[in-house]
Amino acid sequence: MTTNIQTHTVFFSDLLPKKYPILYKSIDKILRDHKIDHRLLTNTKDIWCRDYMPIQTESGKFIQFTYNPSYLKGKKAWEDSRSNVKEICKLNNIEATYSNINLDGGNVLICEGRAILTDRIFDENPSYEKETLINELSKLLECEIIIIPSIKADYTGHADGMVRFVDKNTILGNKLSDEYQYIQKGMQNVIKRYGLKYIDVPFFINKKDPKHPDSAIGIYVNYLEVNNLIVLPIFDREEDKQVVDIIQKTFPNKHIETINYNDIAQEGGLLNCTKWVVKNIHA
Repeated sequence: MTTNIQTHTVFFSDLLPKKYPILYKSIDKILRDHKIDHRLLTNTKDIWCRDYMPIQTESGKFIQFTYNPSYLKGKKAWEDSRSNVKEICKLNNIEATYSNINLDGGNVLICEGRAILTDRIFDENPSYEKETLINELSKLLECEIIIIPSIKADYTGHADGMVRFVDKNTILGNKLSDEYQYIQKGMQNVIKRYGLKYIDVPFFINKKDPKHPDSAIGIYVNYLEVNNLIVLPIFDREEDKQVVDIIQKTFPNKHIETINYNDIAQEGGLLNCTKWVVKNIHA
């Protein structure tokens, strides 16, 4: 009898240690302390590698969706920051199946045969009928597709700033009673339809920083999860301890490490946005 053993490798953009050397040193130490294999992707153009790198299915396949998000259109600097993913995959020896569906990795959460995406997927793919798009995504991702409402104020519309899977029937996410009414209503419908348990996590929006209007400070659920480790962003707020306690209770068998990721968070993303995790299956 053959048993498959899974290990994981965490990748970061090679720009991360160049632009944020102190933060990278901190995350590097945490991963080394927990003996997590981690490497750098070469030839990237921005640090948000979760968004432009392929999505790995639970069977191990890599699906490379089209990376042409609406939020990078309209300014040359934004468009020039879009990485050439085929070139990155070639340089880093990654073989993927390519799809013309326009989708960012930050808008895909997969667990045990289910995938959560926000309804931003429909706006990014106007040529598709909704049912056709969902069926195609289900085939490619080998998952049941669950669509949740996107936050209108979030220019990316990503799911990883809203919720995360605990298991296929349990998600944790931004405290619903503090969310917009349309998010509350939409999420309650999803919870009921799919029989989900929802664990509230405090969050806050930093409105006091006009220099960083797209700041992700306050979004605890955008953490890094790999093997038996969760690296959780904290923000020097009273909510920090409460969130750490919730995460530890939710994942009693995982090690919880914390990190102040604010310098990066000010630019619009957090830990899940800056990493790409690959599952390696060994017979």
